[in-house]
Amino acid sequence: MSSDPAAIEASPTEAGASPGPRPDSPAAGAQGEPSVVASMLYRKGHKPQEIPVNQIARHIDPGHNLIWVGLKSPEPALIEQIGAQLGFSSKTIEEINETHRRPKVMEYTGLTQVVAITVEVDTMRPTFGETQIIIGKGFLLTVRRSAQASHTKLRELLENSPEMLDRGSDYVASMLLDLLADRYVAASAKIEAGVEAVEKKFLLRGFQDSDVRRVYQYRRDLLRIHVAISPLVEICRRLSRVESNNIDQNCRGYFGEVADRVQRVDELLSSLREALAFAFEASIMIGQSQQTDITKKLASWAAILAVPTAVAGVYGMNFKDMPELSWTFGYPLIMGLTAAACAILYWRFRKNRWL
Repeated sequence: MSSDPAAIEASPTEAGASPGPRPDSPAAGAQGEPSVVASMLYRKGHKPQEIPVNQIARHIDPGHNLIWVGLKSPEPALIEQIGAQLGFSSKTIEEINETHRRPKVMEYTGLTQVVAITVEVDTMRPTFGETQIIIGKGFLLTVRRSAQASHTKLRELLENSPEMLDRGSDYVASMLLDLLADRYVAASAKIEAGVEAVEKKFLLRGFQDSDVRRVYQYRRDLLRIHVAISPLVEICRRLSRVESNNIDQNCRGYFGEVADRVQRVDELLSSLREALAFAFEASIMIGQSQQTDITKKLASWAAILAVPTAVAGVYGMNFKDMPELSWTFGYPLIMGLTAAACAILYWRFRKNRWL
């Protein structure tokens, strides 16, 4: 097979994690869990049949059979074993064994490799993983790493509708990408609920210091999700428009529908990010407004208190000849004028809403 890949890569994201410790068996993944989630043979007119991974080659028949092998955090030895059964080149096996941090699509002779980043949200913090989908004539290989949600329900749905499986591995691949889009929607719904809670809290009592830090973290997480899923739109558009030997013309439209769904989710995430930005800016503006009000009040009281301070300062200079020092009504008059001046200033400041 040709080892010349044509790849579309997106911006880096903090998705994925390296596989766990090497287990004793090549069929076991991280923490001893089985790596081979499913190895199924679907034949027209027959019930689904589970086959050993070392017997895949003998069942390949693109015109009648579909083989779907699902792996979770596999060891390199297992990938090499399955790759030898499916006729993968060394470059293809090396690429599958890589832990990717960005979505991409790679075209080889006889197969197409799609890498998508998975997003799962728990307690308002996203976790990232990867799902690789290798599409070939008569077979489909899926590899999951650091992704908790499985493909079991989709597999059961397709097994209950054999006519869908008859459409081939490219159609199943489009269904897998559509399943990822569903999970993007679920993740965005959880984040949307959290953003609405933040906005409601802001409207009720404003932001505290801890709330500002939380808003910043939410915005950062939304940006990470955007970077993780937005390139999938371009990838699905390419699969729906660019002619490929591994994607049937009748199945290209399904990839276009997935692109539309992922784009809508990405637009929702962008709007949530803008909402948080507005809430953050509004909190800053309210804080500045409160500081301005306090400054006005302090300035007003300082102006009012300046009047008696000035009068007391004049009469405290201890000169021998001072106006009205010997007059009986001098003290009440000065105190009255001082109080009147303070009252006028208070009235003016109150009228101008400084107090």
